[in-house]
Amino acid sequence: MTKRLLVVLSLLLTAGMAIGSQVSAADKVIKIATQSPLSGDQSAVGVDIKRGAELALEQLGGPLTKMGFKLELAPFDDQANPDTGVANAKRIVSDPAILAVVGHFNSGVQIPSSEVYHTSGLVNVSPANTNPKVTTRGYLEVDRIVGRDDVQGVVGADFAAAHKVKSVFVVHDKTAYGQGIAEFFKQRAQEKGMKVLGFEGTEEKANFDSLLSPILAGNPDLVYFGGMYPQASVLFKQARERGYLGMFLSDDGYDSADAVKIGGQSLLEGTGTFYSTVSGPAAVYPGTKKFIEDFKAKFNAAPQPFAAQGYDSMGISLKAIEDAAKANHNKIPTREAVAKAVRALNDYHGITGNFTFNGIGDPTIAKYFVMKVNSADPAKWNDNPVVQTLDIAPPK
Repeated sequence: MTKRLLVVLSLLLTAGMAIGSQVSAADKVIKIATQSPLSGDQSAVGVDIKRGAELALEQLGGPLTKMGFKLELAPFDDQANPDTGVANAKRIVSDPAILAVVGHFNSGVQIPSSEVYHTSGLVNVSPANTNPKVTTRGYLEVDRIVGRDDVQGVVGADFAAAHKVKSVFVVHDKTAYGQGIAEFFKQRAQEKGMKVLGFEGTEEKANFDSLLSPILAGNPDLVYFGGMYPQASVLFKQARERGYLGMFLSDDGYDSADAVKIGGQSLLEGTGTFYSTVSGPAAVYPGTKKFIEDFKAKFNAAPQPFAAQGYDSMGISLKAIEDAAKANHNKIPTREAVAKAVRALNDYHGITGNFTFNGIGDPTIAKYFVMKVNSADPAKWNDNPVVQTLDIAPPK
C-alpha cells in the first residue's frame, strides 16, 4: 500500500470518527421549547413564564444529565398572536430534538398552535391556558396544570352574587379566552338572578367612550371584563374618570403588576377592583418559598403570576422525559412516549401543588382564587389579598 493511500485512508477514518462523534453528541441533546409573549404589552407575564421554565430546567434536569443527556431551552416569542404562535409551532415540531413545549399564556394562541403539536405528537404542558377547548378536544399531547374558564367564570359570578351585586355590564375582548370566560360568567350571573345590562365585545385599547356611554347610563353594580389587563385597566380607569363608582371584576388575564401601572389609583376607588385567577401569587403556595428566593436571585425581580406554573410545567415535562427515557433503555424516547408519560404521572409533587391528570389532560383538582387590588404600587402587586380560595374538580 502506498504512503499516499495510507494518508488518504487515515484522513477518511479521522473524518468518519469526527462525524460519528458529532452524530453521537447530537443524539444526546434534548430540547424543551417555551412559547409565551416575550415582547409586547403582555410580556411582563410571558417573560416570567419562560423564566420559571428556565429555572426549573437548571434545577430539575439533574436526572437526565446524569443519564448523559444535554438539556437545552428553546424559547419562542408568540407575541400573544395566534398566527405567530402557529408559525413558531411549525418551527418547533420540525426540530426532532424538541420533546416538549411549555406554554402558552393566551388560550387564543394555544388552541391553534396545539393543533400543530397534536399532528406531530409533541406534548404541550400549559401553565396558564384556561379555555375548555384546550383539553376537551381530547388530544393526548395537550395537558394543563391550571383550572378551566367554565369553572372560573362561575367562581367570579358566585363571588359577585355573594357581594349583593344585582346588575352587571359584561365586556370581553373577542378572543377565545376573553369571550369564553365572559359567556360563562354571564350564564352563571343570570342563574344567580343578576340583571345583565349589556354584553359587548371590543378590540378597542385606547378610547372606550362609545362603550362607556351605555355602562354609565345603566349604572350597574359591577362591570365585568373578560380578557387581558392592558385593555381592562384602560377601560376601568376611563370609567372612573367618567364618574363610575361601582365594582370592577376581571379574570386571570388581569393578573399582572402592569395592571396598576395602567390603572393606578382609580382601581382602588369606588367599591374596588377584584379578579379571579387560577394562579395566585407564588407566595400563596406552601411549596414556593425557595422558588421565590431563587427566582429573585437569578432574575433580580419577584416572579410575576404564572412564573411558578412555568416552573411546574417544565418539571412535569422533565419527569416525563426521564420516565420515557428509562423505559427506552436510557435512550432518547419518542415524542409519543413522552406524551404518554406526562398523562401517566401520578401525584407529581410540584411547587404549586400535586398533579395528576384526567383522561383529557385536566388536573383532577384545580385551585381558584379571588383577589383584590390593594395598592397602586406595582411592586406590591404580589401582596394583593386573597379573598377566596377554592379547590374544584373539572367538569365531567
